[in-house]
This record gives sequence, C-alpha cells and structure tokens, in this order.
Amino acid sequence: MAKAKTSYSCSACGAVFNKWSGRCDACGEWNCISEDTGISAGPSAATLGNSKGKSVHLTDLRTEETPPPRTLSGLAELDRVLGGGLVPASAILVGGDPGIGKSTLLLQAAAEFARKGLKTIYVSGEEASAQVRMRAQRLDLTDAPVQLAAETNLRDILTTLDQEKPQLAIIDSIQTMWSDNVGSAPGSVSQVRAAAHELTSYAKRKNMAVIIVGHVTKEGQIAGPRVVEHMVDTVLYFEGERGHQFRVLRAVKNRFGAADEIGVFEMTGRGLSEVTNPSALFLSERGTPAPGSVVFAGIEGTRPVLVELQALVAPSPHAQPRRAVVGWDSSRLAMILAVLEARCGIPFTGLDVYLNVAGGMKINEPAADLAVAAALLSAREDASIPADTVVFGEISLSGALRPVSQTENRLKEAQKLGFTSAIAPKGGKSPSVAGMALNQLADLTQFVGDTFGAG
Repeated sequence: MAKAKTSYSCSACGAVFNKWSGRCDACGEWNCISEDTGISAGPSAATLGNSKGKSVHLTDLRTEETPPPRTLSGLAELDRVLGGGLVPASAILVGGDPGIGKSTLLLQAAAEFARKGLKTIYVSGEEASAQVRMRAQRLDLTDAPVQLAAETNLRDILTTLDQEKPQLAIIDSIQTMWSDNVGSAPGSVSQVRAAAHELTSYAKRKNMAVIIVGHVTKEGQIAGPRVVEHMVDTVLYFEGERGHQFRVLRAVKNRFGAADEIGVFEMTGRGLSEVTNPSALFLSERGTPAPGSVVFAGIEGTRPVLVELQALVAPSPHAQPRRAVVGWDSSRLAMILAVLEARCGIPFTGLDVYLNVAGGMKINEPAADLAVAAALLSAREDASIPADTVVFGEISLSGALRPVSQTENRLKEAQKLGFTSAIAPKGGKSPSVAGMALNQLADLTQFVGDTFGAG
C-alpha cells in the first residue's frame, strides 16, 4: 500500500512545500507552516477507480436553457458590480480591510434581498446575534425578515441551511469557520480551503447563493490559499481610506458580469449610502486649480469616472529623494519620471515627489500616465493646468503617447461635469463630442512644448 505523500502549506500566503520549516520562503513569515491533510489520504489514495462511481449527465452546446433569473437588491451600486443582480447558486467572496464596512454593506444587502422576497440567513462567526441586531437597529433594518445565527462549526451551519433551505446565505467570515474533519486551527490554510469548498459545493447543489466574507493580509490580498478565489464565481474587494467617507466596491473576478466594475458608496452615520455620480463626488472638494492639480478622465469597468490627481515636487534635503504615492502604482511613477528625464530632458534628481489620488480612489489603468506626467510637470514648473481641461493617455518608454479605449465615454462624462477641453493621444478613433475641444498629441515632447512652452 502506497503511503500518502505529506505536504505542508503556509497559512499566510498559501505556498506549498514538501517539508516543514520555520520560515516561509515565499512570503518571509515565521511559524506559519503547518501540515496539510489531503482529502484522499488513506488506503484509497493510490487510485480512485470507477467501481463506486456513477455516470454524470451530459449536454452539448446546442441545448437551449433559460438563464437563471437575477434578483435585484435595490442597491443599484451593488447590483452593478454583481453584473445586474444576484445569480442563484452563485458563490461570492468579499474582502476588505478591517473596519472598512464589509459587515455593514452585507447586512444592508441582506435586508434588501429579504425585503424582495429572498429567504436570507446571516451567519456571523465574529459577533453574537444580539450584536448583529444592535447594528441592524442603528441602520434601521430591524423590519427586514433576515434570520440570524452566530456559529463557527461548519457542520452545524450546513445542517441548519439544509433544514431552512434559504435562497441566500451570508457567512461572516470564512476565517472563523472550522470543519471537524480537518485537524488544524480555524483560519489555517487547510480549514479555509475546506470550508470554502464545502460552502461553494453546497450552494451549487442546493441552488442557493452564498456570500462569503474574507479577511485580508497586510498586503491587501484575501488571506488564505489563492484557490479560494478560483472556487468562487465572483471576487469583490471593498476599498477605501479611513480618512475619507468614500468606499469603492470593486469586482476583480466575475463569471456573470464585467470585471473591474465598481460601485461607490458613502459612509454615513446610518450606514452606507449609494453614490450615483462618483465623478461629481470625487471632484466636489476641488477648489481653485493649483500647480500640480490635474483632472484625469478614467474608466472603471464600464463606468467613466473623473478624479483629481495631485502632485507635489520639492527640493529634497536628503541624498536619496523621496517618492511617495497614494492610490497609484509606485513603479509606474518611477517609469514616468525616467521617461521625462530620458526623452524630454526634464530631470527630477534631488527633488522629492509626492503623488496622491484625491478622494481615496485607487487607479489601475495605464491611461493615467499622461495625467500623472502633467501633474508632475505642473508642480515642478509651478504652472497650473486650465481648470476646464481633462487629461488621459498612456505613455510608452519611447515617449510616444498611445491611444486608450472608450475615449468617447471619457469625453462625454467630462462634458457632463462642465469641462470644455481634453488632452489625449493622437491615433485611433477621434470622437466628436459637442462642447468639448480635443487636443490630440503624438508624443510627450509635444505635450511639454504645447502645455508648458518648452521641451
């Protein structure tokens, strides 16, 4: 009889090793490696065979099936991120920093779904039922027919779900759940993987939607093995800065809708309220244009969003100048600074550079390159960009400006908010939007010359 091979995994990052060690080579954490117990470990681990199996039902591509109906929550921003509502038998993973508002959002969503007629159960492994009820009272949700439970034993939770037969179950959180057939502590890689597998497979078998809350690591990734994100249908991140009241729900994976779609909320004393016009909200605190301030016309999923980029360039008292970035990729900033010096002859040596995306927003698309370069040059030359101008475009390493997608949608959003001109790359489709003057440039050198009079 072949002996099952023992494997070890890291509880911080999920890396798998053949032997135990005190430190994980993948993430550098100490005392985080534990032994995994394989599901198929035992006498039958060598081969599965087909003696006890059963044939599965097969269909082909020509089979016409009616798509499952979606249920709208009434929270338009949440429905947008989900791709148009909640899909039956779907598994959704929601992650976010501690205290960002995940439990508040899901309790509001549970109340709205229950009011729509969906039988909903909210299972909390971190709070007592009385504590959840206190939060519901503060949010004025006590009239919603949501059933509450406070439990961490996965077997008991599945037994309850099997008896009650809900259409939606919310598990808060997956790191607190434990399965009695896995010999490790709650929150470990083995427990998280087993709990996620049981919940998602149960949801598929019983045609029940399940929403799972996941904790995040200090790097901002959902804690536990990455396989959990592969198991579920949708992965949502709830983002935001503690100093701002804005919260962004972002879809990074969605089998039933567009990825990178966002929903914007505002944290108030009575919970999260929807923001139907994020661009106006992100620009609401923008005062008189100052050097280093540039408005970027971006695209988040299918939605155009205008945000303000702020840059500050100052002489550095240190031998190594600082490069501080909030809301953007720091390596991308280093690339823009290198292109400005190599292709345009504009050095930033001996200068501290600070870049901030106003409102707590995070930008991922490369179309922000030109807006960042404009903010840096504006701060360095102490020259303001016109208040009625938006900027977008990708910068290549050669200094050329590359066209970006959905130019027309960006211009329409800018025109809706009162902007009259835009600076964008030349090439691609040149849309015409009434009331918007489009200045298309070929490279970064031309941009520097036209905007700042040198280059």
